[in-house]
Amino acid sequence: MTKKKIKKPLTIDQKITRRNFISFGVFGAAAIGGVFGWKWLYHSAIETKGITGGAHKPLRRALNKTEIIFRRLFYSENHLVKTYPKSMAAKDVRYNSDIGIENNKPFDIATWKLQVKKQNGEVLNITLQDLKALPKTEIVFDFKCVEGWDQISYWGGVRFIDFITHYNLHDQTQLQYVGMETPDKTYYVGIDTPSAIHPQTILAYEVNAKPLPLDHGAPLRLIIPVKYGIKNLKRIGIISFSNTRPRDYWAELGYDYYSGL
Repeated sequence: MTKKKIKKPLTIDQKITRRNFISFGVFGAAAIGGVFGWKWLYHSAIETKGITGGAHKPLRRALNKTEIIFRRLFYSENHLVKTYPKSMAAKDVRYNSDIGIENNKPFDIATWKLQVKKQNGEVLNITLQDLKALPKTEIVFDFKCVEGWDQISYWGGVRFIDFITHYNLHDQTQLQYVGMETPDKTYYVGIDTPSAIHPQTILAYEVNAKPLPLDHGAPLRLIIPVKYGIKNLKRIGIISFSNTRPRDYWAELGYDYYSGL
């Protein structure tokens, strides 16, 4: 009968070597998997252009599933973004885009009216003076851009939910989405209704306690702190409501439709 050979315990150096080998092996396998996954995504089909467009189909499916999860499980009107004292607000408020509000386009603030299109076909025409007669709300928050920058800014106007209440539009907010467009209809966003009626969403007509300048969307723009800047439409001309996604400028170019924070 042969004696069973007893294994010698590994030395400290041998243990370290083995652990390093396993770690590098796992890392290498993950890296290879990542490369093949990236190649698969890169060569996957591009979605057909419609309400959204420009993204690879698997990526768009993932974005759409993420929206459903966030809307059902994480979003709450009780979750408020952090606010700051007015003294911290930027004096020179940054802006990126002038799509829909270009300087070379004729625009007369004096003749501007906000059109609210209801599902039954009724259209409300609301002036800036009408809006200023409603209770005013101010907010100082950290405005965030998808490009990576952020800035604390100070805005004033009427809360969207107060606007809804005053014009008896609660039946419209039973629909899933709110659409907004510039008067010339060249820039437009679609917003899920819960985010639109969030208590910190306002229709702003002031920045730093002064009337909006043209480059910030005079006479009225959207300030929606629970979304990235691409959803904060400047120079609102039309508001509508629907159960299907309204068209959205950046989502048509491949960006996330939800764009929530």
